[in-house]
Amino acid sequence: MTTIETLPSYLDQTPEVAARFARLVERPVALEVKGLTKVFDSSRGAVTALKDLSFSVHKREFTCVIGPSGCGKSTLVRILAGLETATSGEVLVGGKSVSGPGPDRGMVFQGYTLFPWLSVKENVMFGPKVSGTSSVAAEREARQWIDLVGLSKFENAYPYQLSGGMKQRVAIARALANQPQVLFMDEPFGALDAQTRCEMQNYLLEIWKNVDITIVFITHDLDEAVFLSDRILVLDANPGRFREMVEVPVSRPRSNDQVFEPLFGATRKHIEHLIHPPGREQKEAPVMRIAKPDPDVI
Repeated sequence: MTTIETLPSYLDQTPEVAARFARLVERPVALEVKGLTKVFDSSRGAVTALKDLSFSVHKREFTCVIGPSGCGKSTLVRILAGLETATSGEVLVGGKSVSGPGPDRGMVFQGYTLFPWLSVKENVMFGPKVSGTSSVAAEREARQWIDLVGLSKFENAYPYQLSGGMKQRVAIARALANQPQVLFMDEPFGALDAQTRCEMQNYLLEIWKNVDITIVFITHDLDEAVFLSDRILVLDANPGRFREMVEVPVSRPRSNDQVFEPLFGATRKHIEHLIHPPGREQKEAPVMRIAKPDPDVI
């Protein structure tokens, strides 16, 4: 099994890419997870969602988390954000133990979670104002974040007047307005159409390039994981546990044309084999016939 700090041997890397990973692991650790286990009580007894999970994410790293259904991705990110408590283990952000929500962590959900009665500007101002920032300063800062996500012309619009992609950009700006050390994103583009999702991925990379932020991004989309991340944490399911930390050798800056490159495809294929190993028995989907079989229909 590949360890977190080693370069992968299953893919060829250019010296430039190898040097990028060497620099990455020299950075301070922004997020550290030690022996994380989460057990839920159910009517059928105890269910272990996560088991003895340990990994680290470095400062300004973009890490995606991926795995089969039921591997505990959303449970993991909620624990990291302080929205749920672990049964055992420890989460450290900036060297400090996480015991609940805090301004050092931001969270973006798949749903937009905007306040419908507040304008774009007021939504982004909300966090700083709650933290004690004056209205004048909060408004000034909000405009900077709104400009960063490309919505300056819509600062006085309300959520119902925005498209899905625009709402999610507001949600990202609102999370960043608190200037967290780590931004957690739980399948934030999962509800968007394919074209908007592609646009949002590029927006996010541009934001990440210009902001001092570490990102942990939950997704079930293999292409999205390879396109966005420096490294991909692959989980096994039932219970969710560490499978491999895959270092993405695709060069930066990323472009949509790279999805057709052999290195992108090889990385995607490796992750797919980790999630669905060749030879593992697959359950057949149930079939219900509601028409007479037609030999011309394949």
